[in-house]
Amino acid sequence: MNRTTLSLLAVATALAAVTGFAVLTEPDGTGAAAPAAKTATRLPVERSSLLCPAPSTSEVAETVYTSFTPAGTGGEAGQAELKPSVATANDDTTADPKKEPGPAEKPAGSDGTDADQADTDKAPVKAADKAVVTLSQPGKPVSAEANGGDAPALIGTASGRLAPGWTTQQTTMVVAGGARGLLGVGCTAPDTDFWFPGASTAKGRQDYVHLTNPDDSAVVADVELYGPNGALKSQLTEGVPVPARSSVPVLLSTLTSDAAAADVTVHVTTRSGRVGAVLRAADDGFGSDWLPASADPAGTQVLPGIPADATSVRLVAYAPGEDDADVKIQLASQTGTIVPAAARELHVKSGMTASLDLKDVTRGEAGSLILSPARRGKATPVVAALRVVRGTGAKQEIAFIPATGPVGQRATVADNRDKGTTLSLTAPGATAEVKVTASAGTEAGAPTSKTYTVKGGTTQAVTPPLPSGLKGSYALTVETVSGGPVHAARTLAVPDDGIPMFTVQTLADDRGTVEVPTARQDLSVLED
Repeated sequence: MNRTTLSLLAVATALAAVTGFAVLTEPDGTGAAAPAAKTATRLPVERSSLLCPAPSTSEVAETVYTSFTPAGTGGEAGQAELKPSVATANDDTTADPKKEPGPAEKPAGSDGTDADQADTDKAPVKAADKAVVTLSQPGKPVSAEANGGDAPALIGTASGRLAPGWTTQQTTMVVAGGARGLLGVGCTAPDTDFWFPGASTAKGRQDYVHLTNPDDSAVVADVELYGPNGALKSQLTEGVPVPARSSVPVLLSTLTSDAAAADVTVHVTTRSGRVGAVLRAADDGFGSDWLPASADPAGTQVLPGIPADATSVRLVAYAPGEDDADVKIQLASQTGTIVPAAARELHVKSGMTASLDLKDVTRGEAGSLILSPARRGKATPVVAALRVVRGTGAKQEIAFIPATGPVGQRATVADNRDKGTTLSLTAPGATAEVKVTASAGTEAGAPTSKTYTVKGGTTQAVTPPLPSGLKGSYALTVETVSGGPVHAARTLAVPDDGIPMFTVQTLADDRGTVEVPTARQDLSVLED
């Protein structure tokens, strides 16, 4: 009999680094799994995925992509690239049942096959070979430009030492037309479930939800709309087919025959597979910007980064469960937490979208909104977002702030500039200390760091440190040092012709590491 001793620690470590999950079992004669190890270690992830929506259909659009991975602790070299999707439908994509769908829109299953199974026999599809953005080293951002209205959606992956914390910012300037504005969005990881409170099907709004499929099989997504009176009647019964490695924008107003609603919550789910989803809103009077998904439903939500000079703030919330939600509203300002004069609470009926006009709630002092249960012991989950307006009269501009989770261990936002960048840090509970690092510049500059103490219940709006010798743009990384959770947002302001164009991106934990169980001993396998 030969005895071969095998250590499963390396196997489990590799599995967890790729999938985020690993299990070690030890033979005990019964076939049962051994008790889980009491200790664990955190290791960098080995692969990340990002999806960027098609930026604009305007011929005067100017788009900049900025890609960055924080400096790490080594590992394999790896690579990070974003390539064009196979196809990106134009923004006239609708769900109009009277319209003959084109090839990219035709519902999977319209030929007699089931929508969930359609296209599964097709050969794998590859995106264009030439990368739009290529990142080669951690700690130094790179940028690329795409002008006009034909820029496609991008599909990207990062591996090795470029995977942990990989982020890409897409920033588009449109100076004229109905979609004018500064549109900013962090490219998103694929998922299966998204909530977008703050959308609209009202006249004067053109809201598109962009669905991007990163995989080699077609995906069918369901898009549900909820207004102030509940679910809006859908004209789309077969779902939205998203071909392999392609992107489809869907105009929300074509999904329902119900009367237009000023405040709508959009719920996107997939029947199988995964997509990246983000919503682009264009308002005839207020410009346009991207609305990212809200944090998952929870009893307490934080919406960070309301600018000090906001002239109008509107809260939109939705309760997806069976119970109504009574939500307490607080503003975390630079001096403390206060109750806004506009309202103390918001009642959100189950399955219905509720909204509240908070007007100029910040009154010249930057802040963040904290939503929590109004009744002790009843934390009904909600999703939420803010519509924020700066400027007055014909010189107004819109942006959105979704509820977001804390920065956790580390969070990053790219495409920060020497002027017009503001970082908001909010500690909704205990006082916290964070380290903010400005990376090297895309063209030149050396990184620099600064530590901030954020008092509990307050928001600090700071001009972040600049890399020394900066040329180009740079990335900001926020790391929790001690204390309670911190929520963060970056505002980028680029005024144009008297219009205070701006965009706000929230920062959430980049999940660049994964917890791996620590093996207590080598496991042995006996062979005859």
